[in-house]
Amino acid sequence: MPTRRVHHLAAATAAATALTTVLATLAGAAPAAASGGTLHLVRPGESVQQAVDAARPGDTVQLLPGTYAGSVRITTPGLTLRGSGPASVITPGTGTENACATAGQGLCVHGTERAPLADVTVEALAVTGFRKNGIDASGTTGLTVRATYVHDNAQQGISQEMSTRATIVANRSVDNGQSGVFLANYAYREGGAPDTGGTVVEGNELRGNRVGVTVRRLRGLAVEGNEMSGNCAGVFVVGDEGVPRAGDLDVRHNRVVANNKYCPANPRLGAIQGAGIVLTGTEDARVTDNEVHDNAGGSDFSGGIVLFKSSVGVPNARAVVADNHLSGNAPADLADRDTGADNSFLRNRCSVSQPSGHC
Repeated sequence: MPTRRVHHLAAATAAATALTTVLATLAGAAPAAASGGTLHLVRPGESVQQAVDAARPGDTVQLLPGTYAGSVRITTPGLTLRGSGPASVITPGTGTENACATAGQGLCVHGTERAPLADVTVEALAVTGFRKNGIDASGTTGLTVRATYVHDNAQQGISQEMSTRATIVANRSVDNGQSGVFLANYAYREGGAPDTGGTVVEGNELRGNRVGVTVRRLRGLAVEGNEMSGNCAGVFVVGDEGVPRAGDLDVRHNRVVANNKYCPANPRLGAIQGAGIVLTGTEDARVTDNEVHDNAGGSDFSGGIVLFKSSVGVPNARAVVADNHLSGNAPADLADRDTGADNSFLRNRCSVSQPSGHC
């Protein structure tokens, strides 16, 4: 359908333009004063953490090109940590420099659930080689992660829990051990699905991870205009019987192609391969206007767009799968492997569905 293609190209073009603008602005900017605050300039060999600790709300910590060894922990609201593009690289240090390093994380933005850390921006830098998450956010509101290159970390590329109103845009999250972008209510405990207040994951390149984007037990967010390929799964939305239920979210205008890497089962989830967009145990989720091609495998989740019961057997409720363009997915472009009776499949362009009649 022409309308779908225009929407997708518009989203991809907007994301590419945003990334180009950020990098061009940084490349041409003189290191004078940060807008509305003080600029703290950091050179290779100097301590990023020391500059972050000295900064006040509204300040900017600017990294020149180079490699910076050591995890960084941000607890100051309104702070901007900005690199000079992917040539500003944060890598592991001694592992003892701060609580973030002790936990094995690369760059931490940490508040608390009751007192969220507000309006931190992380942009135009690389984070690589950490034994857990590259960028780890917890207890935040209004966080922006933009134009970063997060790669080859052992767990999540960009991870966020207990947080609201995030903007995760125009990043490259590549070859991480778990998800390129991981969003959850809680990373390590149970609970219902809170509303994120409009978190957006947009215009990111997510490649070579276990899952491109994982959304676990959340409501009120959008995953849109992303490019996902070479993962075991493109998008995986996880819900269950918790109250509130996960859902009331949008997966739209994404390009999800050949996510055919094989990932073996773990204690939480069965094996994954060839999974484009998967919903499990959600309610009122909307999967619309996506390009989903050539995702093929032999797992329970294999196929273009797949509805499957949750790990505790809860079906999806009132999912809307509409206006998607699918081809070359196996064993099916659309696969309803759920027991939910009130899910809708509307105006999808595809060849094979399970059961038949959804194309």
